[in-house]
Amino acid sequence: MSSDSYHEQFVQSNNANLWTCTSGSGQPFLTFNGGPGCDDYLEPVASLIEDVCQIIRFEPRGCGRSDWDGDYTVQTLIGDAECVRLAYGVDRCIVGGHSFGTDLALAYALSFPQKVIGLIGLAGGRIVNDRTWHSTYHRNLSRRGEDLGGVIFTADSNVNSECNRSWREYIKRPTLLRDIAELEIPTTFVYGSEDIRPEWPTRQLASLLPNGEFVVINGAAHTIWLSHSKELKKELHRAIRRIRNRS
Repeated sequence: MSSDSYHEQFVQSNNANLWTCTSGSGQPFLTFNGGPGCDDYLEPVASLIEDVCQIIRFEPRGCGRSDWDGDYTVQTLIGDAECVRLAYGVDRCIVGGHSFGTDLALAYALSFPQKVIGLIGLAGGRIVNDRTWHSTYHRNLSRRGEDLGGVIFTADSNVNSECNRSWREYIKRPTLLRDIAELEIPTTFVYGSEDIRPEWPTRQLASLLPNGEFVVINGAAHTIWLSHSKELKKELHRAIRRIRNRS
């Protein structure tokens, strides 16, 4: 991380204070954490593209240094992200996330399509609530486990359940599939071949988006950067060039 480009600040959104930071320079890139219920952990990903992007990271309410106020709905989180964008004076940006953060990035893009020029999702992206997905994930987790790089997350214990409940309601929107099919921004989903989460919902989403693509990094697991940072950097830079060429 370049110290001369790194800056932290708190942003207020509907009476909640949100911890944020920015690093790098270039095309603004607003990131979304996974979970739901993860504080900041995407610095290793940011460092891969700080040479071409201004990376804006933030901790959602209920996580880390941001306020824990019990309001953890999808719409609230989307509104918080919009306040962060405005606080940094960004007009149009790339959005992206890891795991569940990819879902939130998509929801943000659907809410503010005029402010988003592209989307990049890592190890995530699904709009289904499928029991077989969950059973496969839990079976793989119990058999193989998962390396998250020793990260310990700090969050309100209610964030995960409340946000997941809200997400299940969000994906019931009657116009959701139509809205996604009309979202023309370039979108790239990057998945690891060894991720214990089933990939079919993300492949499905990539096919539904007019300019969606699905990329697999062989040998990588859920936290792709831990083992395949070089390959991930290559795919991130390629996806960013693809977005720029269409914006």
